[in-house]
Amino acid sequence: MTHRDPLGRADRVAGAVVGSAAGDALGAPFEFGPAGVFTARFPDGVGTLCGGGGWDPGEATDDTQMAVLVGESLLERGGLDLPDVFDRFRRWAAGGPKDIGLQTEDVLTNGEPWDLAAALHFQLNGRAAGNGSLMRATTSAVYFARAGRPATMEAARRIAALTHGDRAAWEGTAVFHELVRVALAGQDPLAALPATLAEVHADHRARWATVLAPDWHPGLATEFNGAVWPCLGTALWALRTTDTFERSLAAAVDVGGDTDTVAAVTGGLAGAVYGLGMIPARWTEPLHVPLPGHGDRRLTTGDLRTLAGRLDSEGPGAPENPHQ
Repeated sequence: MTHRDPLGRADRVAGAVVGSAAGDALGAPFEFGPAGVFTARFPDGVGTLCGGGGWDPGEATDDTQMAVLVGESLLERGGLDLPDVFDRFRRWAAGGPKDIGLQTEDVLTNGEPWDLAAALHFQLNGRAAGNGSLMRATTSAVYFARAGRPATMEAARRIAALTHGDRAAWEGTAVFHELVRVALAGQDPLAALPATLAEVHADHRARWATVLAPDWHPGLATEFNGAVWPCLGTALWALRTTDTFERSLAAAVDVGGDTDTVAAVTGGLAGAVYGLGMIPARWTEPLHVPLPGHGDRRLTTGDLRTLAGRLDSEGPGAPENPHQ
């Protein structure tokens, strides 16, 4: 019996990319706040892209900005060109973004070549399991989704390694890539967790299995959710414990902490599950993505939809791809 997706792949693809950006902009004003920040501002649970904390209403942060840079590199280079992605990141970092993760900033500005910068940072600091590679992964997850599980997970690891030397970050980004792939196919990403965890590097599988387990919740986190483990764990918890796109993002932001990134990761996955049509217009209409280092470029929701469609249709394994 043929599986029929009632939404259609195009709706899910656009939902993933736009949903991640919307989550980013929704969570940005609440970053580093305590738990309950969202319901304190919006007691009925129905929030807007309200701006604040230095962000304009609807303005996406470094999370989405870097995701766009990854996506545009994949399209313009016709595949994964790691030095090109790194060069785009460096140009962006030099452009004075409003926000940039401390670890990512160090890697992009330490003057080391693309294939050594992150590893040297990890050697010196001993810590590199932040969520900075996970936050930007929705565009690459869409691009590589049609290539299948091994290919998309390996691509995620390679892109993550540009800025994060700790394999824990690589594996978390790989899990996210695979769950997005499953959701874009109209299947349940939560049901795919056991098979996905089986592909995680053996040294990291047990820890990821703990934080992605059905009974895990943010109260069990052993690190701040700026770390990769509770960030992805919270996104899965938000998806698992809610029944709409809006509620999943509200739950993610209400956890507090690194709200923009947790909501961006949640939005990418929930957008792939629920589709673009479930993202409210009060979020998509003001949404915009400035690109520091690129003049006055500013992407709208329409631009993100176009980007998403191209990533899906031009990635490896796509039927329209002339290189296949």
